[in-house]
Amino acid sequence: MLTVTSVNVNGIRAAAKKGFGAWLEGSDADVVCLQEVRAEEAQIPQEVRQPAGWHTVFAPAAAKGRAGVALYTRREPDAVRVGFGSDEFDAAGRYIEADLPGVTVASLYLPSGEAGTEKQDEKYRFMAEFLPYLRDLRARAAADGREVVVCGDWNICHEEADLKNWKTNRKNAGFLPEEREWLGQVYDAAGAGYVDVVRTLHPDTEGPYSWWSYRGRAFDNDAGWRIDLQVATPGLAAKAVKAFVERAETHPERWSDHAPVTVVYELGS
Repeated sequence: MLTVTSVNVNGIRAAAKKGFGAWLEGSDADVVCLQEVRAEEAQIPQEVRQPAGWHTVFAPAAAKGRAGVALYTRREPDAVRVGFGSDEFDAAGRYIEADLPGVTVASLYLPSGEAGTEKQDEKYRFMAEFLPYLRDLRARAAADGREVVVCGDWNICHEEADLKNWKTNRKNAGFLPEEREWLGQVYDAAGAGYVDVVRTLHPDTEGPYSWWSYRGRAFDNDAGWRIDLQVATPGLAAKAVKAFVERAETHPERWSDHAPVTVVYELGS
């Protein structure tokens, strides 16, 4: 069995004060992928920087206090790579991958964007560079007899079932037609050929959502977005037997505006 969890911590130092460490200690995951760490490694409290029983690797952003991704693995990775060969984004704290036996696991923090602004242009530039990389990654992994799962905050909802208030968000970043079409290319066999693992296991469900705004009563009303994804090569996706969102019971128990998304893969089958 391989259990993989992905979560945007919305600042690991703040999350550590609210319960991230206790959650990690109780986690059954073999791999935890973090996004929006927003700290240099030396700034992270020791108990969550190097927790007992975990190997940790961090890829902070050059811009202090922004982005940042990390991987926590029970066994030491065979190799770790930061970035995907992009002059613009490799130092932006948005992508890290590690090789474990038979599988490459990556943590992605795709730019959130903002419709009609430079932030959206940046998002589109990232998407344009990242799709070819995903194709190449899958091809290289297949040549080596490996599978791939890219976990993280993809900041795009693909279908209407992926966000509660889709009608009012059709012109907003995260649900724009261009973004949805691009994610479709990630999933298309003629494109990158990956599989949305959680949606495959929950085909007729609204959500399950993984992010809720802190504004208003979004969490209490479950007015969320499903933007935290595990996107896997078909061989690995076929071995997924369980997927769930670790949603907090109450608003005060949240240590991030995102919830962990966990998938259990039965590698022996």
